[in-house]
Amino acid sequence: MSRLMGTSPSRRDESVAELVADASQQMTRLVREEFALAKAEMQEKGKRAGRGGGLFGGAGLTAVLALQVLVATVVIALDLVWPLWLAALVVTAVLFVVAGVLALLGKKEVRKAGSPAPERTVDSVKADAARIKESAHR
Repeated sequence: MSRLMGTSPSRRDESVAELVADASQQMTRLVREEFALAKAEMQEKGKRAGRGGGLFGGAGLTAVLALQVLVATVVIALDLVWPLWLAALVVTAVLFVVAGVLALLGKKEVRKAGSPAPERTVDSVKADAARIKESAHR
């Protein structure tokens, strides 16, 4: 009745139906916000995993290059004198070291991504549920 007259009722004047409707709207908004948070968290983790995968790809490419240089080293060793193939062998070793470093960096990035579960969102939902229980007991 007070809504029809243009005055805003206090919480005590609201009917149970109005309180339930308000609670339903708040829960809907809360669920939407939690889904948005989960989506953002999953995107962040996906980006980290993507970077780690890219570094692993870089390590693989570098290893292929190292194998190509190793083959060239064998050819040079058979065809030329000692200093040239020794130099090629050193280059091969350096490329393998680079591949190892890239692999370690890729592994570190993938580990930083953590589990695929949206952990912050789960914690937030638990906190929201606790607040709802607490306010229901008042």
